[in-house]
Amino acid sequence: PLVDVDDLEEFAVRPAPQGVTIKCRITRDKKGMDRGMYPTYYLHLEREHGKKVFLLAGRKRKKSKTSNYLISIDPTDLSRGGESFIGKLRSNLMGTKFTVYDNGVNPMKTTSSLEASVLRQELAAICYETNVLGFKGPRKMSVIIPGMNMDHERVSIRPRNEHETLLARWQNKNTESVIELHNKTPVWNDDTQSYVLNFHGRVTQASVKNFQIIHDNDPDYIVMQFGRVAEDVFTMDYNYPMCALQAFAIALSSFDSKLACE
Repeated sequence: PLVDVDDLEEFAVRPAPQGVTIKCRITRDKKGMDRGMYPTYYLHLEREHGKKVFLLAGRKRKKSKTSNYLISIDPTDLSRGGESFIGKLRSNLMGTKFTVYDNGVNPMKTTSSLEASVLRQELAAICYETNVLGFKGPRKMSVIIPGMNMDHERVSIRPRNEHETLLARWQNKNTESVIELHNKTPVWNDDTQSYVLNFHGRVTQASVKNFQIIHDNDPDYIVMQFGRVAEDVFTMDYNYPMCALQAFAIALSSFDSKLACE
């Protein structure tokens, strides 16, 4: 079935249909004056015969204390106030924990009388942990996303304070309406002397940034995978219950994570 992307804004937050893997690629553009420091990342949907459909663009904001990426449905407009602003990814000071928001209102910047429906939703939280091998072995990622209701719609999580955030719920083991995912542990391969995952041909270059996200109950169901195919080209595939904005932001966090420096 062809995935309908006519309405980019709606598509970006719509969970992948069940049973359909949505195959995308991310290109990193480092050209230009400060692109070396602040590359722009473009997400395209892969169609048959090598065609591509633009979905999202992301870029790190300058002059921000923490890593802060704006995500837009217009590749030429990556401004916070633009019409095309659809979400953002923000890290903690350490660069080890990230939260993904939609384009709703920050509850800290508003009076309490606001309708709940205009408050921003948290769409994902990503937590990177160093492993016992320090930086040499595979790193650990935990991804927390809102759960799904009986109609297979995403539960809306709109925290009004830091106790209601995805990270707080996860840290307090209050995981009622959220789904906790992890990266699949790579297996050591003696032939290549490296840790490997099976990407079934979708990833062609070894990189510490390659990963697959799974639920512990079903390690064979790949919710999302990401990996390098060329210097500045990566494939990103995702499945139900993830949406494009969640998956793209998780990929952006992996480019940024301090624990990714090897």
